[in-house]
Amino acid sequence: MNTLKPILTAMALALAGCALGPTGEPPAMPQPDHYGAQPQPAQTVAAGGVAQQFVTGAHPVPQWWTLYRSDALDALVNEGLANSPNLAAADHGLQGAREQLRGQIGSSLLPTVDALGTAQRQRAPGVPQLGIDKLQYALFAGLIDVRYTFDVFGATRLNNAALASRVNVQAFQYEAAQRALAANIVTSAIGAATLHAQIDTTEQLIALANAQASDVQQRYALGAVSRTDVLSAQQSAAALSVSLPGLQQQWTAMRHALAVLLGRTPDQAPPDLDLASLTLPAQVPVVVPSDLLRTRPDIAAAEATLVAAAAEVGAATAQMYPSITLSAALGQGGFNWPIATSGAGALWAIGASLTQPIFHGGALVAQRRAALQSYEAANDTYRQTVLTAFQDVADRLAALDHDAQALDAASTSAGTAQGVYDDTQARYRLGAVPLYAVRQSEQQWRNARLDEVRYRGTRLTDTAALFQAMGNPPVNPATVGNRGAKAASEETPAAAAPAAAR
Repeated sequence: MNTLKPILTAMALALAGCALGPTGEPPAMPQPDHYGAQPQPAQTVAAGGVAQQFVTGAHPVPQWWTLYRSDALDALVNEGLANSPNLAAADHGLQGAREQLRGQIGSSLLPTVDALGTAQRQRAPGVPQLGIDKLQYALFAGLIDVRYTFDVFGATRLNNAALASRVNVQAFQYEAAQRALAANIVTSAIGAATLHAQIDTTEQLIALANAQASDVQQRYALGAVSRTDVLSAQQSAAALSVSLPGLQQQWTAMRHALAVLLGRTPDQAPPDLDLASLTLPAQVPVVVPSDLLRTRPDIAAAEATLVAAAAEVGAATAQMYPSITLSAALGQGGFNWPIATSGAGALWAIGASLTQPIFHGGALVAQRRAALQSYEAANDTYRQTVLTAFQDVADRLAALDHDAQALDAASTSAGTAQGVYDDTQARYRLGAVPLYAVRQSEQQWRNARLDEVRYRGTRLTDTAALFQAMGNPPVNPATVGNRGAKAASEETPAAAAPAAAR
């Protein structure tokens, strides 16, 4: 052991002056003043009685769906998070990855101890000079074998760090899956409620159109209108009837999808929410771009992938340096049980080996180059993930602004059409207009109401999408229970991925 000390010291000093791989730091990203092509306004126009405010610099809301103030919606999200098979599968995969990390750390950083036992009967050729043509003998042995490889150049530490970061990737992906599931449940529930309201209004429009066509038919029989008027009324009623099956199919598919998201079979789809019972959140957070890098799990996963790739470059480099292994064995052996179990059968061995790769057909160099290319790919993927996140937020902000404008116009149109309908009803009661005029005005009102329902549902779902795009509040990864390498990092500092990449 004393002869190894100078060698180990020299190797450590040689390694201290150089880095085996990239640091794993994410590339610097541009920090735009605002997300979209145009700065977002401080608030939207007032539509449906609500002008949504964009609170710039606020933290994301963890359980944002509770802001809709619907106990039924909260129950659906909680049920889905508890019962989704996809989420459960992701959780089991994450737990399995954590156990693999623990196993790798334990087997690579601690000595290995194995028990070996043999009992065999052998026949070997004899020695002709001694007149022995064959030898037959028994051999019994039992050993305890201990081996330990010094991680002089950090190959083991870097491999463990890379695996820890890969586990972190799965942890962030699990976190993203949770958020996506909650958002999908909310948008599906709102979508089903919106379609239900549209179907109800469409059925009323079809009933009005059929009544109008019947009235025109009667007037045609009296010679008050032409056959063209009859055909036109019938065509309008048929056109409305054609639109209904499509809406019903969308509604049915949405309910089936919602049931599966909740972990139910499609025949157990939950009842629709009442669209009017949902409260539109009046304030929505707008995380500044620099903070968005820490709040979105997809960006965190891309950063963890980058850290893992940097550690893998270092590990591939370290494989090109020498490795030192110590071994020791202690046991008993002999040609029969009495000797094997007595003091005369004592066996022991101790040794050290130094391995320096010399020629591997270019494999080690190629592996390092491949690791470098993987690192560059992870670097590019991180940049693209950040840009896509900026685009996602920009699109959601613009959508909310435009949704409010569309809903405001639709509400104005519906209110005006309802006023015309009320006036026409009053004139009909006075005998100033015929019944078909009342039906026409009611059709116009319900058509405007149909647009209002559609835009209200779109505004609710786009609000959910913006909350989803903001991510989670920033936290210290070491304190997050769902982060993959937490358990392993508690066992050994070697699992700390950022340090391992240096």
